Amino acid sequence: MTEGVELYSIWVYLSETPLLWLTATLVAYLIGDAIANHFGRHPAASAVLFAAIILVVVLVVTDTPYQTYFEGAQFVHFLLGPATVSLAVPLWRNRQAVKRNLLPMSVALVAGCVTAIISAVGIAWMLGAPPSVLASLSTKSVTSPIAMALTETIGGIPSLAAVAVMITGIFGSIVVTPLMNALRVKDYAARGFAAGVASHGVGTARAFQVSEEAGTFAGIAMGLNGALTSLIFLAIPAFL
Repeated sequence: MTEGVELYSIWVYLSETPLLWLTATLVAYLIGDAIANHFGRHPAASAVLFAAIILVVVLVVTDTPYQTYFEGAQFVHFLLGPATVSLAVPLWRNRQAVKRNLLPMSVALVAGCVTAIISAVGIAWMLGAPPSVLASLSTKSVTSPIAMALTETIGGIPSLAAVAVMITGIFGSIVVTPLMNALRVKDYAARGFAAGVASHGVGTARAFQVSEEAGTFAGIAMGLNGALTSLIFLAIPAFL
């Protein structure tokens, strides 16, 4: 009985320690990555998906509020900002390829960005979702730091936006390879760009696993889509 009380006391102490949840996040990803590697990096074997499931199970079993987890793991969230800014590096390194494909990339970027916003908001609106949920879902196809900041600006729920972003990224990373194969799209630049526009960082990570060229263009697309989506939402109030 005494040992049980001591273990509980230790857990209460550790659960309030930021390092615990940061470590749990990293360990969960390492386990998820090992599982994905075991299945030969199959499109359906997403390391992020496995890691998310592991973390959800841990939080539910330990009855840990999300806010407590986030306070401990927010350093990972902080790093998303610099990681997003660093996307300027592949954009600059591949500027000549971008110049050569500027027109098709621009058309694909606008089409993908607008479609992502309208489809998410339209479906949710038809299902009767309230305005705060509509605002949260509208940023689902941009990377988390941009999505959460935009969502808060337009009256949405940042935490819900983060969930929508993660689900979008995981789904996109799973379907992008078989979908592109079915459509017979063989150009890795085009495949990567589509993955980056539709499923941001998770899709970009998947693109790098397939091809360095695909990953590079996915990173470029993710950065450009984040910028264009921000401009669209900043411009909307001027027309209202």
